[in-house]
Amino acid sequence: MADDPTARTPRTLADPDVSAAASFVADAIERNALATLFGRCAVEYDGRAASSLAPGDRHVMLKPDGTALVHTDEGQKPVNWQPPGSAHNCRVDDGKLVVESVRSSPDERLTVRFSAVAFAAAFDPTDEESIDVVGTEADLKRRILAEPELVEAGFRPLATERRTPAGAVDVYGEDDDGRTVVLELKRRRVGPDAVGQLHRYVEALERDLHAGAEVRGLLVAPSVTERARALLAEESLEFVPLSPRGDEP
Repeated sequence: MADDPTARTPRTLADPDVSAAASFVADAIERNALATLFGRCAVEYDGRAASSLAPGDRHVMLKPDGTALVHTDEGQKPVNWQPPGSAHNCRVDDGKLVVESVRSSPDERLTVRFSAVAFAAAFDPTDEESIDVVGTEADLKRRILAEPELVEAGFRPLATERRTPAGAVDVYGEDDDGRTVVLELKRRRVGPDAVGQLHRYVEALERDLHAGAEVRGLLVAPSVTERARALLAEESLEFVPLSPRGDEP
Protein backbone atom coordinates (compact mmCIF):
# COMPACT_ATOMS: atom_id res chain seq x y z
CA MET A 1 0.00 0.00 0.00
CA ALA A 2 1.42 3.39 -1.00
CA ASP A 3 2.20 5.88 1.72
CA ASP A 4 -0.59 8.44 2.06
CA PRO A 5 0.95 11.89 2.63
CA THR A 6 -2.36 13.28 3.88
CA ALA A 7 -2.18 10.89 6.85
CA ARG A 8 0.64 12.99 8.29
CA THR A 9 -0.95 16.37 7.65
CA PRO A 10 -1.14 18.36 10.90
CA ARG A 11 -4.53 19.46 12.12
CA THR A 12 -4.70 22.78 13.93
CA LEU A 13 -7.11 24.96 15.86
CA ALA A 14 -6.58 28.61 16.73
CA ASP A 15 -8.40 30.10 19.72
CA PRO A 16 -10.90 27.23 20.02
CA ASP A 17 -13.60 27.23 22.67
CA VAL A 18 -13.30 24.64 25.42
CA SER A 19 -15.71 22.15 23.82
CA ALA A 20 -13.97 22.29 20.45
CA ALA A 21 -10.57 21.90 22.09
CA ALA A 22 -11.79 18.89 24.09
CA SER A 23 -13.13 17.17 20.96
CA PHE A 24 -9.91 17.94 19.13
CA VAL A 25 -7.67 16.49 21.84
CA ALA A 26 -9.90 13.44 22.36
CA ASP A 27 -9.70 12.67 18.64
CA ALA A 28 -5.92 13.05 18.67
CA ILE A 29 -5.60 10.67 21.63
CA GLU A 30 -7.96 8.17 20.00
CA ARG A 31 -5.92 7.98 16.80
CA ASN A 32 -2.55 7.92 18.60
CA ALA A 33 -1.49 11.31 17.29
CA LEU A 34 0.98 13.68 18.87
CA ALA A 35 -1.09 16.49 20.38
CA THR A 36 0.20 19.85 21.49
CA LEU A 37 -1.62 22.72 23.17
CA PHE A 38 -0.70 26.22 24.25
CA GLY A 39 -2.80 28.25 26.60
CA ARG A 40 -3.61 29.42 30.11
CA CYS A 41 -3.53 26.49 32.48
CA ALA A 42 -2.94 25.27 36.04
CA VAL A 43 -1.04 22.05 36.67
CA GLU A 44 -1.34 19.51 39.47
CA TYR A 45 0.62 16.33 40.11
CA ASP A 46 -0.24 13.60 42.59
CA GLY A 47 1.88 10.47 43.01
CA ARG A 48 5.20 9.82 44.68
CA ALA A 49 4.92 13.43 45.82
CA ALA A 50 2.44 16.23 45.22
CA SER A 51 2.82 19.57 43.47
CA SER A 52 0.73 22.35 42.04
CA LEU A 53 1.41 25.17 39.62
CA ALA A 54 -0.83 28.25 39.56
CA PRO A 55 -2.32 29.39 36.24
CA GLY A 56 0.15 30.54 33.59
CA ASP A 57 0.76 30.41 29.83
CA ARG A 58 2.22 26.98 29.05
CA HIS A 59 2.87 24.47 26.30
CA VAL A 60 1.60 20.92 26.82
CA MET A 61 2.58 17.96 24.64
CA LEU A 62 0.93 14.54 24.67
CA LYS A 63 2.91 11.86 22.83
CA PRO A 64 1.49 8.60 21.44
CA ASP A 65 3.79 6.55 23.71
CA GLY A 66 2.15 8.03 26.80
CA THR A 67 4.68 10.75 27.52
CA ALA A 68 3.24 14.07 28.73
CA LEU A 69 5.31 17.25 28.97
CA VAL A 70 4.46 20.66 30.41
CA HIS A 71 6.76 23.52 29.40
CA THR A 72 6.93 27.15 30.46
CA ASP A 73 8.72 29.94 28.57
CA GLU A 74 11.99 29.21 30.37
CA GLY A 75 14.51 26.39 30.39
CA GLN A 76 14.96 23.22 28.40
CA LYS A 77 13.29 20.85 30.86
CA PRO A 78 9.55 20.48 31.45
CA VAL A 79 8.21 21.80 34.74
CA ASN A 80 6.19 18.62 35.03
CA TRP A 81 5.86 15.44 33.04
CA GLN A 82 4.69 11.85 32.86
CA PRO A 83 6.80 9.03 31.39
CA PRO A 84 6.03 6.69 28.49
CA GLY A 85 3.32 4.17 29.28
CA SER A 86 0.92 6.68 30.81
CA ALA A 87 -2.66 6.96 29.53
CA HIS A 88 -4.01 10.31 28.33
CA ASN A 89 -7.60 11.50 28.56
CA CYS A 90 -9.49 14.80 28.42
CA ARG A 91 -12.84 16.22 29.42
CA VAL A 92 -14.67 19.48 30.04
CA ASP A 93 -15.15 20.24 33.72
CA ASP A 94 -16.62 23.46 35.14
CA GLY A 95 -15.99 25.32 31.90
CA LYS A 96 -12.34 24.23 31.66
CA LEU A 97 -10.51 21.78 29.40
CA VAL A 98 -9.01 19.14 31.67
CA VAL A 99 -6.20 17.03 30.26
CA GLU A 100 -4.93 14.12 32.35
CA SER A 101 -2.03 11.70 32.07
CA VAL A 102 -2.30 8.71 34.39
CA ARG A 103 -0.25 5.63 35.16
CA SER A 104 -0.82 2.86 37.68
CA SER A 105 2.65 1.60 38.59
CA PRO A 106 3.47 3.68 40.49
CA ASP A 107 0.15 5.45 40.91
CA GLU A 108 0.64 8.93 39.40
CA ARG A 109 -1.68 11.52 37.92
CA LEU A 110 -0.80 14.71 36.06
CA THR A 111 -3.77 17.06 35.64
CA VAL A 112 -3.71 20.18 33.46
CA ARG A 113 -6.70 22.54 33.58
CA PHE A 114 -6.94 25.01 30.70
CA SER A 115 -9.08 28.08 31.23
CA ALA A 116 -8.23 29.16 27.67
CA VAL A 117 -6.55 27.45 24.71
CA ALA A 118 -4.76 29.74 22.26
CA PHE A 119 -3.61 27.02 19.88
CA ALA A 120 -3.86 23.27 19.44
CA ALA A 121 -2.29 20.96 16.89
CA ALA A 122 -2.19 17.23 16.21
CA PHE A 123 0.35 15.38 14.09
CA ASP A 124 0.76 11.83 12.81
CA PRO A 125 4.56 11.68 12.66
CA THR A 126 6.63 8.86 11.20
CA ASP A 127 10.13 8.61 12.63
CA GLU A 128 11.82 5.22 12.50
CA GLU A 129 15.36 6.50 13.04
CA SER A 130 17.38 6.43 16.27
CA ILE A 131 19.74 9.19 17.27
CA ASP A 132 23.38 8.68 16.37
CA VAL A 133 25.51 10.58 18.88
CA VAL A 134 28.97 11.50 17.62
CA GLY A 135 31.64 13.80 18.88
CA THR A 136 31.83 12.45 22.45
CA GLU A 137 34.83 12.02 24.71
CA ALA A 138 34.46 8.27 24.14
CA ASP A 139 34.90 8.92 20.39
CA LEU A 140 38.04 10.92 21.13
CA LYS A 141 39.40 8.12 23.30
CA ARG A 142 38.74 5.56 20.55
CA ARG A 143 40.63 7.71 18.04
CA ILE A 144 43.64 7.90 20.32
CA LEU A 145 43.66 4.20 21.17
CA ALA A 146 43.41 3.31 17.47
CA GLU A 147 46.05 5.84 16.41
CA PRO A 148 48.29 6.78 19.38
CA GLU A 149 50.56 8.77 17.08
CA LEU A 150 47.79 11.38 16.88
CA VAL A 151 48.96 12.46 20.34
CA GLU A 152 52.65 12.35 19.45
CA ALA A 153 55.15 10.03 17.80
CA GLY A 154 56.06 7.15 20.09
CA PHE A 155 53.14 7.52 22.49
CA ARG A 156 51.97 4.17 23.93
CA PRO A 157 48.61 3.92 25.74
CA LEU A 158 48.82 1.53 28.68
CA ALA A 159 45.47 1.94 30.44
CA THR A 160 42.20 3.87 30.42
CA GLU A 161 40.36 5.18 33.48
CA ARG A 162 43.42 4.51 35.65
CA ARG A 163 42.58 5.28 39.25
CA THR A 164 44.51 7.94 41.14
CA PRO A 165 43.86 9.65 44.50
CA ALA A 166 42.55 12.61 42.47
CA GLY A 167 40.19 10.56 40.29
CA ALA A 168 40.33 8.46 37.14
CA VAL A 169 42.77 9.40 34.36
CA ASP A 170 41.23 9.19 30.88
CA VAL A 171 44.29 7.66 29.22
CA TYR A 172 47.52 6.61 30.94
CA GLY A 173 50.62 5.75 28.93
CA GLU A 174 54.28 6.32 28.15
CA ASP A 175 56.13 8.50 25.68
CA ASP A 176 59.02 7.44 23.47
CA ASP A 177 61.49 8.10 26.30
CA GLY A 178 59.60 5.94 28.81
CA ARG A 179 58.13 8.85 30.76
CA THR A 180 54.64 8.54 32.22
CA VAL A 181 52.02 10.46 30.23
CA VAL A 182 48.57 11.43 31.48
CA LEU A 183 45.89 12.46 28.97
CA GLU A 184 42.83 14.46 29.99
CA LEU A 185 40.29 14.33 27.13
CA LYS A 186 37.68 16.97 26.37
CA ARG A 187 35.30 16.97 23.43
CA ARG A 188 34.98 20.74 23.12
CA ARG A 189 36.84 24.01 23.73
CA VAL A 190 37.89 24.20 27.37
CA GLY A 191 39.10 26.71 29.91
CA PRO A 192 41.16 26.81 33.12
CA ASP A 193 39.01 24.23 34.96
CA ALA A 194 40.22 21.45 32.66
CA VAL A 195 43.83 22.52 33.23
CA GLY A 196 43.31 22.38 36.99
CA GLN A 197 41.85 18.91 36.71
CA LEU A 198 44.82 17.69 34.69
CA HIS A 199 47.25 19.27 37.16
CA ARG A 200 45.64 17.40 40.06
CA TYR A 201 46.06 14.09 38.21
CA VAL A 202 49.73 14.80 37.51
CA GLU A 203 50.41 15.73 41.13
CA ALA A 204 48.59 12.63 42.39
CA LEU A 205 50.60 10.34 40.14
CA GLU A 206 53.87 12.01 41.05
CA ARG A 207 53.13 11.17 44.68
CA ASP A 208 51.82 7.70 43.83
CA LEU A 209 54.67 6.52 41.59
CA HIS A 210 58.25 5.84 42.61
CA ALA A 211 60.42 8.76 43.72
CA GLY A 212 61.81 10.80 40.88
CA ALA A 213 59.19 9.66 38.36
CA GLU A 214 58.52 12.26 35.69
CA VAL A 215 54.87 12.66 34.77
CA ARG A 216 53.79 14.62 31.70
CA GLY A 217 50.26 16.01 31.55
CA LEU A 218 48.61 16.51 28.16
CA LEU A 219 45.25 18.20 27.70
CA VAL A 220 43.63 16.84 24.53
CA ALA A 221 40.75 18.93 23.15
CA PRO A 222 39.68 20.71 19.95
CA SER A 223 40.83 24.06 21.40
CA VAL A 224 41.51 25.95 24.64
CA THR A 225 40.93 29.50 25.81
CA GLU A 226 43.83 31.93 26.08
CA ARG A 227 43.64 31.77 29.88
CA ALA A 228 43.82 27.98 29.75
CA ARG A 229 46.79 28.13 27.39
CA ALA A 230 48.62 30.48 29.78
CA LEU A 231 47.83 28.25 32.76
CA LEU A 232 49.12 25.19 30.90
CA ALA A 233 52.46 26.97 30.44
CA GLU A 234 52.52 28.02 34.11
CA GLU A 235 52.00 24.43 35.27
CA SER A 236 54.37 22.90 32.67
CA LEU A 237 51.50 21.02 31.08
CA GLU A 238 50.92 20.50 27.36
CA PHE A 239 48.07 20.87 24.87
CA VAL A 240 47.27 18.60 21.93
CA PRO A 241 44.61 19.94 19.52
CA LEU A 242 42.45 16.95 18.63
CA SER A 243 38.70 16.59 18.08
CA PRO A 244 36.45 13.55 18.52
CA ARG A 245 35.45 13.47 14.86
CA GLY A 246 38.78 14.24 13.24
CA ASP A 247 37.72 17.64 11.94
CA GLU A 248 40.56 19.62 13.48
CA PRO A 249 42.47 21.87 11.06
